[in-house]
Amino acid sequence: MGDQPKYSVSVAGVVIDEAGHVLVIQRRDNGAWEAPGGILEPGETFEQGVIREVREETGITVEVERLTGVYKNMTRDIVALVYRCRAASGAAEPSDEARRVLWVVRDDVDSLMTPAFAIRVHDALADVPASRAHDGTDILERS
Repeated sequence: MGDQPKYSVSVAGVVIDEAGHVLVIQRRDNGAWEAPGGILEPGETFEQGVIREVREETGITVEVERLTGVYKNMTRDIVALVYRCRAASGAAEPSDEARRVLWVVRDDVDSLMTPAFAIRVHDALADVPASRAHDGTDILERS
């Protein structure tokens, strides 16, 4: 039993405003652009984690609408659940974890983010939840 794999579970919120803009952050640790999110804490539901992470990283309080995708980073054994959210209150501002916080149009997502993270935004704007694997940068082919 000691050989059981160890996985990390994270959550992220793709926050869409009334004009259709997407809230994105530039991480302080590596400079990458992503939807706000992070590791789920013990005793926290997925939705509670999304609300907490978005608020901590951006200053925005959100309402969670629906699950839009499940993603596995195959190189780091991280499973991420991504939710579509809408802003309820607050103003977007940098934080200890986010160097920059921006509202962007959908067309800017692909130029800012790696494919593994841009696809999460596109999936959140689609009607059907997705299930995908990636290597931290690129989406892996389904087998």
